Amino acid sequence: MIMSLKDQLAEDLKDAMRQGDETRKTALRLTITAIKNAEVAAIKQFEDAEVIGVIGKQAKQRRESIEEYQKANRQDLAAKEAAELKVLQTYLPAQMSREDVAAEASKVIEEVGAKGPGDKGRVMAALMPRLAGRVDGKVVNEAVTELLAAL
Repeated sequence: MIMSLKDQLAEDLKDAMRQGDETRKTALRLTITAIKNAEVAAIKQFEDAEVIGVIGKQAKQRRESIEEYQKANRQDLAAKEAAELKVLQTYLPAQMSREDVAAEASKVIEEVGAKGPGDKGRVMAALMPRLAGRVDGKVVNEAVTELLAAL
């Protein structure tokens, strides 16, 4: 029987508790809570794709926190967030490289017939669903901006 991602998270939390792995335990507890909160807000049980979306948001929060902690010269807190981010990334699909994003963006620019920076909204609207969960939106935004500026 195939285990759902939520069940996998719960099992991994139990393992982390047994092993005394505080970093994994904390990251998983926060993620499971975020999933439950999102389910309550949506008034439905989430499937794996929706759970991946929540985990992606949690990972993005960690990346932003790492940036802020580094700016504030708090390497101890940045390291803690980085360790939690590493745990979360094991549950996310493989992340796309910048080159892969640019290649996919080029295809979409051709498909929608974009002529320049003014068409960025149309390109992003078509591109983001294709890349959902596999890359940070910031990277996509930068790649699309560069490609459209070159037209």
